[in-house]
Amino acid sequence: MALDETIREQAALWAVRTGDPAFDDWEDFTVWLEADPAHARAYDQVTAAVLDAAEALPRLPEADNDDGVRPPARRRWLGGAVAAAVTAVVALGVWQARAGPYSVETAPGETRMVELDNGDRIELAGGSRLVLDRGDPRSVSLAHGQALFTVDHDAGAPFTVMVGEDTLVDIGTVFDVKHSPEGMALAVSEGAVMFNPGRQNVRVSPGQRLTSAAGSDQYSLTELAAGEVGEWREGRLTFHDAPLSEIAADLSRATGVGFAVSPRSAGRRASGSLMVEPLRRDPRALGPLLGVTVRHNGAAWEIGAP
Repeated sequence: MALDETIREQAALWAVRTGDPAFDDWEDFTVWLEADPAHARAYDQVTAAVLDAAEALPRLPEADNDDGVRPPARRRWLGGAVAAAVTAVVALGVWQARAGPYSVETAPGETRMVELDNGDRIELAGGSRLVLDRGDPRSVSLAHGQALFTVDHDAGAPFTVMVGEDTLVDIGTVFDVKHSPEGMALAVSEGAVMFNPGRQNVRVSPGQRLTSAAGSDQYSLTELAAGEVGEWREGRLTFHDAPLSEIAADLSRATGVGFAVSPRSAGRRASGSLMVEPLRRDPRALGPLLGVTVRHNGAAWEIGAP
């Protein structure tokens, strides 16, 4: 099981501190160890690596008159060498953690901007999770939710987004991606995006929206107003003959308020353009906007056919 990067760094710092002969903060160290089982695992990994590194250090020959008590100079040399080993192992561990994949998540109702070192920007909608890699900033994965990408095109290193089993490759672009259990949707406002270059190889241009159901090689390409791409950033959601399940999921992510669909209305669809903030304050306002019923079922606001 992979250890959280923060825990690895904390363990590395404790390894450095406890390796100091003058260390006396054992009470706080014990509290940290017992706070989470992962803390002890991380500390064990770091200290094991330190011991391995220390074993590889050159050993000084024993003096003829060595009676078991090493001279201070020798002890200082050994202490410095082990400290160097600790520092090297800690630096390596932290570097490896920082060079690997990491994720950025938002809670429902929250948005977040992710600015990459190369100047690319990703805006995450509520209830979303994005997986990135510090070693490859031009390749990301949208685990679930929605994100708007603003990226510069580099023919030698195109920006790639993995969405489930699908691959999106930019051609100098601003584009929006949504990933749900039902499938994915891609909408482009600037430039172009290639959908699955090794399979369908479909070019999606500005003002176009591509949808594909999960586990299917089929797709649908439709037109949409360029201004609708990423409009959730301004607090607006627009639906065109969308299933009520999609509307409920999008509203839940955008408002932070739980919406669901009445079982009897699972197959119904609706169209409309909605402002998020009024629905966050009063979910029942959705009713006249989409021509649906809205009632609280004890767990969520349930949308149904009239």
